[in-house]
Order: sequence, then C-alpha cells, then structure tokens
Amino acid sequence: MTDRTDIEIKYCGKYLQFIVDQRWEYVDRINAAAVVVIVAVTDDDEWLLVEQYRAPVGRNVIEMPAGLVGDIPGEEDEAIFTAAKRELLEETGYEAGKVVFLTAGPPSSGQSTEIVHLYLATQLRKIHDGGGDGTENITVHHVPLAQAEQWLQDIAAKGYAVDPKNYSGLFFARQGR
Repeated sequence: MTDRTDIEIKYCGKYLQFIVDQRWEYVDRINAAAVVVIVAVTDDDEWLLVEQYRAPVGRNVIEMPAGLVGDIPGEEDEAIFTAAKRELLEETGYEAGKVVFLTAGPPSSGQSTEIVHLYLATQLRKIHDGGGDGTENITVHHVPLAQAEQWLQDIAAKGYAVDPKNYSGLFFARQGR
C-alpha cells in the first residue's frame, strides 16, 4: 500500500483495512506482504488441491495450496519463495524438490490491493499428511492431471465452490511437466 494523504481509512482491523480513495472503495491486507499460490504436481502427474471451509462464501472451497507471506510474528521479512515452500508443506504435507516462479498479479484488482505470486512445485516428497496449521482444517485432494477438468466440474456439481485460479494453475501444471 502506498503512503498517500488523499485516501481515507474507514476501518482498520487486525488483518484488513477498508479504504476510500476518491471514488474507489477497497481493502488492503495489513498483516502480510503478499500471497503465494502453489501449483503442485507429483511425479505421478497428480495435481494437489486443497479443500477448506471459507467463511466469506459460507462453504468449502477447492483451491490450490496457498498462504500469506510474512504473516508469522518474527518472520515479517520472509521471502516469497520461502513462504511458497512452507505453505506447500504445511497444507499438503509435501516438500518440493523444485520450485519455480510462474507469474504474479492481482486476483481481484477492483476490490483489493492483494498480489498473488504463483509457483510451480515439482519433485514432491511426502513428509506428513498435511492439513494446515493448528487453525486450519484442510483436506488434500490428489487429482490426476488427465481428469482434472472433469474432477473440478464434478466437485462443483456437488456444491463445492471452485476457485477460478485453479484453471490457471491447471494450465501451468500441464505446461510445466
């Protein structure tokens, strides 16, 4: 967020602040430097997706492993690359032998200052079952790349919300193998 005098902070919480900037209203994340999203593909061509309940949409969401950068007290200067590896291990239980930066950009540029950094993780080795940190309840899904679109359609038909970033991740998963 830029230090500017022509914005008005309407509300400042523990993690977000609501800003009015002339005619724009948006939120700014104040507890982290960025967001990482990991496109994780196993040696068996399985794409790792996670499922967790998301209160803002009121249901379980299927998404790629992801997390905040620099949100851990004492680790505010955490490198984005380091956060990607940490979040992958924390959420899925897999450690990546190879992590490659793919792209970065705003997921919702009309609503938030957040920038997402996408990484491809391969050469995965299972360390533990995953599931997130003590505040999360994450289910890990192993989705064969060859059936990924159908799997996403089927899970959406069951009432799950499917994060549209998954389709970008699927593109990169197939290109990066």
